[in-house]
Amino acid sequence: MLYNKVGDGMRLRNVKNKQQIMDASSYLVKNPKDYCGKWNTFFEKNQPIHVEIGTGKGQFILGMALAHPEWNFIGIEKYDSVIARALEKIPEGVPNLCMIRMNALEIDEVFSREVETIYLNFSDPWPKKRQANRRLTSPIFLNKYDSIFVQDETIIQKTDNPHLFEYSLVSLTQHGYELLEVSLDLHQSSIEGNVMSEYEEKFSKKGKPIFYVHAKKNVSNLVKKD
Repeated sequence: MLYNKVGDGMRLRNVKNKQQIMDASSYLVKNPKDYCGKWNTFFEKNQPIHVEIGTGKGQFILGMALAHPEWNFIGIEKYDSVIARALEKIPEGVPNLCMIRMNALEIDEVFSREVETIYLNFSDPWPKKRQANRRLTSPIFLNKYDSIFVQDETIIQKTDNPHLFEYSLVSLTQHGYELLEVSLDLHQSSIEGNVMSEYEEKFSKKGKPIFYVHAKKNVSNLVKKD
C-alpha cells in the first residue's frame, strides 16, 4: 500500500518521481480555480459533475467514470505521492475524468453551484475530539459544500470507522440532510451499483463491515449565499 489513514498506523510513502508524473499527466488540472463556476467548459460533454474528496490511489473514481460515461468526475487529493499513483492508473481515453491536487478546505474556491454529488470514501476519521473540525462531514465542510452544489445536495459516504459514521449521521441530519439510505454492512445490503475503493477491498477481505449513507438536502432547504 502507498499510504493509509492516520488511525491505521501506516506512513505515507514518498514517490520519488511524483512531480514528473504530475507534470506529464493530461488528467491533472494545474489551474483548477480558473474553472470555478464553469467546469462544464472543461469536459468534452456538459454533463452532471460528481466529485470525490480524497481519491486515494483512484480505484473508485476511475471505476465510476468508466461505469458512468453520462457523468463527469473530478477527484480531489491532498498528497502529491498519492495523486501521482492515481494518475498512473488512468488509461488513455477517459474523457469524463480529471484530478485536482488540493486541500479540501479550498473546495468553495474551485466550484460554485455546479456539483451534483460528493463522495467521501474512507476519509481520515480524525478520532480525537479536538480534531473534529477536520472531518469531512463537520459543519465547517458542510457549510462549504452548500455553495458548490448545483441544486439538491447529495453526499454519499462509505467508511469502516463506526465513530466517524455515527458522527456523520448526526452532523448531516443537523445540517438539514435527509438520510435516504443507511447500511451498517454495505456488502450484505440490497444497495446496488457499488464500486469499491482500495480501502474497501482491503477491509472487506478482513471481514470488516462497510458503513454507508446516502444523504440528500433539498434545494428548498438551502440558505442561498450571494
